Amino acid sequence: MSRTILVTGGRGQIGRELARHPWPDDVDLRLPGREELDITDRDSVERHIARVAPAAIVNCAAYTAVDRAEDEPDLAFAVNARGAGWLARAARIAGIPMVHVSTDYVFGAVGHGPRDEEASVGPSGVYGASKLAGEIAAAAACDRLVTVRTAWVVSPFRANFVKTMLRLAADRDEIGVVADQRGCPTGAGDVAAALATIAMRLIDDPAAPLGTYHFANAGEASWAELAEAVMVEAERHGMPHARIRPIASADFPTRAVRPADSRLDSRRIAHDHGISPRHWRAMIASTVAEIAQSFHQGTEA
Repeated sequence: MSRTILVTGGRGQIGRELARHPWPDDVDLRLPGREELDITDRDSVERHIARVAPAAIVNCAAYTAVDRAEDEPDLAFAVNARGAGWLARAARIAGIPMVHVSTDYVFGAVGHGPRDEEASVGPSGVYGASKLAGEIAAAAACDRLVTVRTAWVVSPFRANFVKTMLRLAADRDEIGVVADQRGCPTGAGDVAAALATIAMRLIDDPAAPLGTYHFANAGEASWAELAEAVMVEAERHGMPHARIRPIASADFPTRAVRPADSRLDSRRIAHDHGISPRHWRAMIASTVAEIAQSFHQGTEA
């Protein structure tokens, strides 16, 4: 019998990695676009889930424009909070589990990592507040929920820090990058693998651990250190590369305040679900290698 898994946000970084994840042969992965499933519309959610009858939901859909969210709070909350709540409610009605993706931004700008799942939350911007509201709404609506917070997500797909650095390196000899913010660079493919592992366990094991978990690649870095690692790999693969000039956050003001310390403690997910993240440097090496392959072939990753 086929086991259907519904993935929302299938066109984003994590969703695209879930699409190419090596699922078991009996898994039927569904990744509807917004024209098929609008998570901000309760009726659309209920109709779609009734028609597809999934065994589990993995919610990767999110409004992720951190700065623009300051000017579009209604849209951010519609997707990140109400949308998560509608999906969770539908999952409970259908009697199925849900895995929900959240973010380090629920902790805000103040505080020191590595933060575990019990650390006090306190978002400093609209994006973080909308994602925290989504966590709360989903937890209130679904009795079989796992929320996975992640951070600093990069991949060969869509717009992200790695691809931005590589694009800038094609036109500049030197790039100024913030050096006073620290976090855990994390590959979308690694997040996808963790989500898939949890989703399959929730389907197969009614007693599987629930609750909130952190997942980030091992190790830590500043944005400048991450950029330097990207340039090392770019040079190794014959791509344009540039010098990285460390700068202060004050030298690169943004509409929304970024956390100075986004490090996450991922020990609980290793203990409860046997998921041990690889080091971020290994992730960057494989990510840039894939981008380089597309670069040399003249295709867009």
